[in-house]
Amino acid sequence: MLGLLEYPLNGEAILAKKRALKKQLLAQEGLVEKKIAILSGSTIGEFKNILEIFLLYRGIKPVFFEGQYGMFFEDAVFSEELRAFAPDIVYFHTSNKNINAFPEPGFSDEEREALLQSEYSRFEKAWQSLSCVIIQNNFEALDYRLMGNMDSIHKNGRNRFIARLNALFGEYQEKHEGFYINDINYLAASFGLDKWHDRTAWYLYKYLCTLPAIPHICDSLSKIIKAIYGKNKKSMAIDLDNTLWGGVIGDDGVSGIALGKESPQGMVYADLQDYIKTLGQMGISLNICSKNEEAAALSGFTHPSSILKKEDFILIKANWEPKSENIASIAKELNIGLDSVVFFDDNPAERQIVRGFIPEVEAPELTEAEDFLRILDRKGYFETIRLMKDDLIRNETYRGNIKRQAQQAAFTDYGEYLRSLAMRCRIEDFGGGNIARVTQLINKTNQFNFTTWRLSEAEVLDLAEDPNRISFSAALEDRFGDNGIVGILSAEIMEDTADISLFLMSCRVFKRDLENVMLQELILRLREKGVKKLIGRYIPTAKNVIIKDFYPKFGFETTEEEGRYVLDIAGYEAKNYAMEIIRK
Repeated sequence: MLGLLEYPLNGEAILAKKRALKKQLLAQEGLVEKKIAILSGSTIGEFKNILEIFLLYRGIKPVFFEGQYGMFFEDAVFSEELRAFAPDIVYFHTSNKNINAFPEPGFSDEEREALLQSEYSRFEKAWQSLSCVIIQNNFEALDYRLMGNMDSIHKNGRNRFIARLNALFGEYQEKHEGFYINDINYLAASFGLDKWHDRTAWYLYKYLCTLPAIPHICDSLSKIIKAIYGKNKKSMAIDLDNTLWGGVIGDDGVSGIALGKESPQGMVYADLQDYIKTLGQMGISLNICSKNEEAAALSGFTHPSSILKKEDFILIKANWEPKSENIASIAKELNIGLDSVVFFDDNPAERQIVRGFIPEVEAPELTEAEDFLRILDRKGYFETIRLMKDDLIRNETYRGNIKRQAQQAAFTDYGEYLRSLAMRCRIEDFGGGNIARVTQLINKTNQFNFTTWRLSEAEVLDLAEDPNRISFSAALEDRFGDNGIVGILSAEIMEDTADISLFLMSCRVFKRDLENVMLQELILRLREKGVKKLIGRYIPTAKNVIIKDFYPKFGFETTEEEGRYVLDIAGYEAKNYAMEIIRK
């Protein structure tokens, strides 16, 4: 039944099965509870019910605040109930129905610009009244064109006015952390404007769209929310034959595979390759997982129309071993969880085997080759909410780690190996320049994460501005490359005691002593402030078992409270680690 919540969505079936879907999803373990306020520009009722289902499907158990009908501005600016609710996320459930006025055909430039700013500033004031994560619908196109084809072109055309409002919303997102657009303009176009706009549903019940379109909005919104809380996928394990090109490379040879503009089938695979290559450029690790001789497999990328090249892939598993074993090896070598991997293979038998042996791995159902791209796109595995420098260099980091592993093999002494890396650690307090990356790391790190405390960018800024806290990030570079910001630590000071509430590190830099350097940096700063005791906490999860003994090994003493450890700062002796420390 849960297949109803995957592309292609059947809105009517989801609405009909909503109770059974919710019951099944609530039985899951490990749901993360989040408080979500829905502020109304139209009727919320059925929308809230379906949004809950999609969030549960993506591992999030929502607690809702439901704003008063049509009062999104008043609730955002004035509602004491909303502030008492203390939402993690505020979602503005608005549409073009909430545009108060459009330009008249004869408006002057001054009149039109004044109206544009009036409409925009109403939303901007509502956003600026809040201090949490905000998700805002943009505006969908109207289902009519007063000026015909000129409506999107004429200065006073209504659809052009909508486009300009959407552009202003987009500019606001670019400048403000913790603000995200739910693109219902695209959703309405994809669904079909004539089907999307249901005047009966609006006039009688004040629903912004036809009821079967509601699951599409909820699906899109839930993808943004799961991305905010670090539930995106990180990697692809990709088959080759009849997946990245048409035909079997071992039988057909390079000249015999279908790829490129010379044939309709070849165009299908060229478009897919372009899409996947761009995912790699955005920081998704691309890996080959193919039953093939390696030389034959790689020869496919020498095809003159191949957009993907061997160099675009981090790991190449082209052999005759079970694909489940190769995928497990990919996850291990990249030091990521199996639940971070998407297995992309045209063969239904291979997909089923992988699901059976490693169910954590996503293996989407693929139909006809011309649908591969759309299926991969609509799944939302890699929903992008911010594209940062660290994302763009992530694959270089993975490649650097592979070189480091080769370097380590040449040493018998691990300490000598660490010294050979010539590591440099950059320590920087939380601030405007690193808040976005710090927030991203907080919400996506699972393995080396002692408390799994998830925070919005606004909440991270609060930590940065708290005078009773020490909060800093750590970046690590070495002779093989710059990993960027990979560690975070924040501790609250209460008289002569400090309590570590955030301590986490990217899996990309495990076992390089960075965690020890960060903790020592905190201890030395606390000592300067006269702090005598440091408390560390470990809250176990299914993914952070690797660090359960970290505090005792560092020198902390256990306490009667499980998962609570104490260190006497006065007695701590600083150690020399194999890296240079640079403090910004």
